[in-house]
Amino acid sequence: MKRFKKDAPAYFDYKDPKTLLRYINAYGQVEPASKTGLPAKQQRQLATAIKRARHLALLPFVVQG
Repeated sequence: MKRFKKDAPAYFDYKDPKTLLRYINAYGQVEPASKTGLPAKQQRQLATAIKRARHLALLPFVVQG
């Protein structure tokens, strides 16, 4: 079930939490490549961007709820 392939940006910017939130599930985990439909290189770039955004407190580590 590849959901995001069409809308994926060429570069994942860690300073853009609105875009990164689309790739995080309800539990705060990074969606797997099977769901995002991204190639391995982009999936790694996405994970790195999410980790950097979390470290700078732009994204939460744990989802409240």
